[in-house]
Amino acid sequence: MNFLAAAPDLENISLLNASIVAVLGYGMVFAGLIVLMIVVTMLGKAFSAKNKKQNEAPAAPVAAPVVSAPAPVAPVVSDAAPGSAGQLKLYDTPPKTAAMIMAIVADKMGKPLNELRFISIKEVK
Repeated sequence: MNFLAAAPDLENISLLNASIVAVLGYGMVFAGLIVLMIVVTMLGKAFSAKNKKQNEAPAAPVAAPVVSAPAPVAPVVSDAAPGSAGQLKLYDTPPKTAAMIMAIVADKMGKPLNELRFISIKEVK
């Protein structure tokens, strides 16, 4: 393979020699990608086998369930204030800011705060 001996400076390289160099370069890149793909696939299989082996713990013998009389049903007690509409989820918003936002919305809508239902308040950054 002495195809580059005629043009050591690579300025006067023929079209045939340039195409051979290009094909060899592309071949090397694709060979490297294939080897990398094989290595990543093998590592993935090794880690999934390791996780599967860890998750397969020996199962403890299960005793027969003991059936007892049904417990009396207690009335549902909510920790929400009377007239409120449930829980409010706050995302990156302090409670004081959320209270001001709810008060402003209720004022602008002209409705009492206990008639509105706020599900969540999130600060947009």
